[in-house]
Amino acid sequence: MPGAVKGPRTLYDKVFEDHIIEEQDDGTALIYIDRHLVHEVTSPQAFEGLRNASRNVRRPDCTLVTTDHNVPTSSRKNFKDVSSFIDEEDSRIQCATLEDNVKAFGLTYFGMGDKRQGIVHIIGPEQGFTLPATTVVCGDSHTSTHGAFGALAFGIGTSEVEHVLATQTLITKRSKNMRVQVDGELAPGVGSKDIVLHIIGVIGTAGGTGCVIEFCGSAIRGLSMEARMSICNMSIEAGARAGMIAPDQITFEYLKGKPLAPKVDSPEWKKAVAYWSTLKTDEGAKYDHDIFIDCKDIAPTVSWGTSPQDVVPITAVVPGPDDFQDETRKKACIRALEYMGLTAGTPMQDVVCDKVFIGSCTNARIEDLRSAASVVKGKKVAENIKRAMIVPGSGLVKKQAESEGLDKIFTDAGFEWREAGCSMCLGMNPDILSPGERCASTSNRNFEGRQGAGGRTHLMSPAMAAAAALSGRLADVRKIAPPQSSAEKGSPKLELEAHTADLDNDEELDRILDDPENSQGNTTESGAPATATGMPKFTQLKGVAAPIDVANIDTDAIIPKQFLKTIKRSGLGSALFNAWRYDPATGAENLEFVLNKDPYRNAKILVCTGPNFGCGSSREHAPWSLLDFGIMCIIAPSFGDIFFNNTFKNGMLPIRIGDEAKLNAIAEEAKAGKEIEIDLPAQQIKDQDGNVLAEFEVEEFRKHCLVNGLDDIGLTMQKQERIQKFEEKRTREWPWLDGQGYLARDRTGPVKVEAAPVPKTNRGDVKGEPLEW
Repeated sequence: MPGAVKGPRTLYDKVFEDHIIEEQDDGTALIYIDRHLVHEVTSPQAFEGLRNASRNVRRPDCTLVTTDHNVPTSSRKNFKDVSSFIDEEDSRIQCATLEDNVKAFGLTYFGMGDKRQGIVHIIGPEQGFTLPATTVVCGDSHTSTHGAFGALAFGIGTSEVEHVLATQTLITKRSKNMRVQVDGELAPGVGSKDIVLHIIGVIGTAGGTGCVIEFCGSAIRGLSMEARMSICNMSIEAGARAGMIAPDQITFEYLKGKPLAPKVDSPEWKKAVAYWSTLKTDEGAKYDHDIFIDCKDIAPTVSWGTSPQDVVPITAVVPGPDDFQDETRKKACIRALEYMGLTAGTPMQDVVCDKVFIGSCTNARIEDLRSAASVVKGKKVAENIKRAMIVPGSGLVKKQAESEGLDKIFTDAGFEWREAGCSMCLGMNPDILSPGERCASTSNRNFEGRQGAGGRTHLMSPAMAAAAALSGRLADVRKIAPPQSSAEKGSPKLELEAHTADLDNDEELDRILDDPENSQGNTTESGAPATATGMPKFTQLKGVAAPIDVANIDTDAIIPKQFLKTIKRSGLGSALFNAWRYDPATGAENLEFVLNKDPYRNAKILVCTGPNFGCGSSREHAPWSLLDFGIMCIIAPSFGDIFFNNTFKNGMLPIRIGDEAKLNAIAEEAKAGKEIEIDLPAQQIKDQDGNVLAEFEVEEFRKHCLVNGLDDIGLTMQKQERIQKFEEKRTREWPWLDGQGYLARDRTGPVKVEAAPVPKTNRGDVKGEPLEW
């Protein structure tokens, strides 16, 4: 097999190689996807693409759908349907469109009337949909969460969502292996969120670029599954493609009794555990990068700036530019301090907060709520805190917490007890910060405007956020509540029932069991255009290049989350760099920003001299907005992995130029307002006189597709026989991965969701001779 690892293999190598359908000599591989999670934000354009190409969802039994980003987290006591419950029109349309799509394509769906609804990365594990050794994808960057089970889990863009729906496969290349080993005993008050924030602080937000991180060591092995999920969740914030932890007895105990896991003590369970037990890195396997962390160096940790790498111990002070040697970090520090309204040298414990948010796919599980409740119990939220919110990660987490009385602890203290959803983590719903408000948050990103335009976010653990709520400022939890034995230690105890056993009547039961056919009754029509069966050919591109000198330009900056509430791919050019192009108060153009100046209003190329362009979210809206503005090519020293991949899916060309002198030469041409030319067949960048400024590398398969205007789905459809042969092997060797039953209610027994028949050919297949890729 081309590219197969010889000799001892890592955990990542094993899982990746078990899913290869075909691999080319250049390392391009077609891999099978076992589990596909879908939500309302990144899927409407994908479903419309299926419709326009007359394609079906290949494996409905391997697809699970929920709504989470847009949903209000206010009480659902009087919930009837999406149309009457969601006030914001764009949010309502996205959620309604999702329901139309699950009905049309026959998919399993946890809607707002179902107690199993919740944040996509919380419901997958709690249902047992996430299993060791699987490949798991979702149109969401924090899909890395599921790597806690020894799964290869990563975020994808909307074009790839469509690709998986249609083919149950993805075209990809191998990642590098990175080991992050954490050893020692965790100090009191230190948990998994502190571990991962500390790691990101050490390696930076681009430290894991191009890699899959395997987290290991005695401290990791001692963590519970929920704590491991928090660690893997934030591996994307370190720039990694995915994070993984080898499955062990703690993993197996967690999965026992989950509706979609093999039934305990069955032949399937025994076979599965025997296979899962082999999923550990072989002795002597080589990693491309090694990071070793000693627990004694980890304290309760908080962020101070606008990147997850901007972290310090709670006992430290706000850093200043002189604390950094690197010029890029110095400039980033100046920008962050201005945005955050902080002064270098200020003790972190003197920073006053306005709001507190405990929730998100990082920290909204039952252990997170227990941790926060142990700090809050018997105390009151400080008077200066305008709002303190607890948002459970799913309806089942909420139910479990209420059965333990955690809701009363929080409400007695002055917290709001909310319904399940993404909530203030990204502010695509009514839960947002106002400009200038400061929030102690358990979410995963502190980018500019992440929780609301002009909002200021400090990342921390649930216990630390609870301490901030009580103190009214950032606080050291060790001073607020006496340290207790960590709830994050590995435990075999099954904490969550994984079904809804308390529905009020048969009518309610019937409504949920009828999903998606009789889901919440919306008929909103989708007007989203689809991907074409081909793309325009990209050979030479000549035009004005806009220069920009900012490091770590994240996808929230490229297109803020309020513009994601669309079911279309087009019309996003006006939203590009919205917070930088326009005054948030007046909407007037910022005439200092490069794209608001002539000749750059007509730029076709963007030249960024700062590293890690496009880090952050998997949202394909970022390349869509660039493309709609007219930018076809981005030149930078490095890119976020998912953004880099998404650009190719849209016929765009991202070019890495690592040579600083050559990159600066290109930037000087751009600053002078001169045109430059991108010659893809020759792999050269030229000035307007035809002189070569730099040469660049591009993978042969991607170059082939761009130059010939080929679309990935059409190419993959030609591999039907190979895909079907792999599926037959998969059913023989790993039968538990085919469709399983959902337990809806004890007294009715299991409700079976049958595996979809796999067609030998699909409508919409590309005709002609197969192409090698």
